[in-house]
Amino acid sequence: MRVLLWHVHGSWTTSLVQGPHEYLLPVMPDRGPDGRGRAQTWDWPASAIEVTRDEARGAEVDVVVLQRPAELDGLAREWLGDRRLPMVYVEHNAPQGRIADMRHPAADRDDLVVVHVTHFNELFWDCGSTPTHVIEHGVVDPGYRYSGATPRAAVVINEARRRARVTGTDLLERFAEVGVPIDLFGMDAAALGGDDVPQHRLHDEMARRRLYLHPIRWTSLGLSLIEAMHLGMPVVALATTEAPDAVPATAGVLSTRVDRLAQGARDLLADHERAREAGLAARAAALERFGLQRFLDDWDDLLEVVSA
Repeated sequence: MRVLLWHVHGSWTTSLVQGPHEYLLPVMPDRGPDGRGRAQTWDWPASAIEVTRDEARGAEVDVVVLQRPAELDGLAREWLGDRRLPMVYVEHNAPQGRIADMRHPAADRDDLVVVHVTHFNELFWDCGSTPTHVIEHGVVDPGYRYSGATPRAAVVINEARRRARVTGTDLLERFAEVGVPIDLFGMDAAALGGDDVPQHRLHDEMARRRLYLHPIRWTSLGLSLIEAMHLGMPVVALATTEAPDAVPATAGVLSTRVDRLAQGARDLLADHERAREAGLAARAAALERFGLQRFLDDWDDLLEVVSA
């Protein structure tokens, strides 16, 4: 099958292109948001193929995977013409704003399927009469790397300063003040004293820290959390959105109370063996629920139905 999709979320796309299909990725000379093409920091398989606008218009395409309102509102037509093609809209995010009043941009359509990445998102988004489906994340297993030799908490947030309360950036200082030292990683982390390390180094840097702190208030289940669990890291996380369902109690500490999370983090920082045991439980849970093959199988099943 030939699947056209824009390179929007690097880690998610890295998982998807491991499948058995050909993946056509729009590319533009500036490699901006509407034409990033292949990843520059991941080694994607040869079946992930860059296509220019002219090439896309003449390309054989079986399914189009949309991920942003702009693609739904006209970008796909600009690249593919007026062809009627099977479409899937992947919603990566939880709704923002007055949630009870919000409608999904793909609501009430009969020409596509909306795929949510968490059951929480499907519950909270109002898609009207549009068919919906849930395909949970799956990641390329980075392998068990945990040492926990550095008694600090790793946090991965992209654009932590801009996203602020949504990602719990304001909570980091509260943890630090009560004895939980934090190392922040991610895009623009340097603006807050953190480190935007290259992708190929990030997993090793995370796995050296004693635990993974997930202060997220309101986003989808972050791939960095799932990757931390695969690495074998114990988790201390806000019990919000999908996290309480995805992280077992044996894998660390979940609560909506910052004081309980801080105490749990201090306990793990002080007890390396307990942290290691919790990390092993986290890895086992992640392999069972968020394994790459399950993710690819789910997508194969959906693509077969949609394309038919």
